[in-house]
Amino acid sequence: MTVRLNPYLSFRDNAKEAMEFYQSVFGGELALSTFADFQASDDPAERDKIMHGMLEADDLVLMGADTPSSMEYTPNNGFSVSLSGDDESRLRGYWDKLSGDGDITMPLEQAPWGDTFGSCTDRYGVVWLVNITGAQQ
Repeated sequence: MTVRLNPYLSFRDNAKEAMEFYQSVFGGELALSTFADFQASDDPAERDKIMHGMLEADDLVLMGADTPSSMEYTPNNGFSVSLSGDDESRLRGYWDKLSGDGDITMPLEQAPWGDTFGSCTDRYGVVWLVNITGAQQ
């Protein structure tokens, strides 16, 4: 039996835009379902909002949805998403796209532990940590 842990991001009224952005970053297949698709809201304003989005690309899965107006929404409340590995060109490509219109908290550069590390907040308020494994001694 397979078990998978993956981030599920919450948005307020811009999940479709955000998930399409992440597809432009990571590639892969994006599936989006609206509240209307599942008759999940009686509010006509939420009809086209995303009830569930799932991006599957290579070895990563990212999910996201709009938070209904009837529910409290606190953006990026105490979490970050980490991308790590030894594929430097791939991880630098992700970094460039995620940080492009966002804010760089820590530039992607050599870290004290020997890896290359950086932190940024993308244009949708999601904090990303990128760690590129250094050469093994």
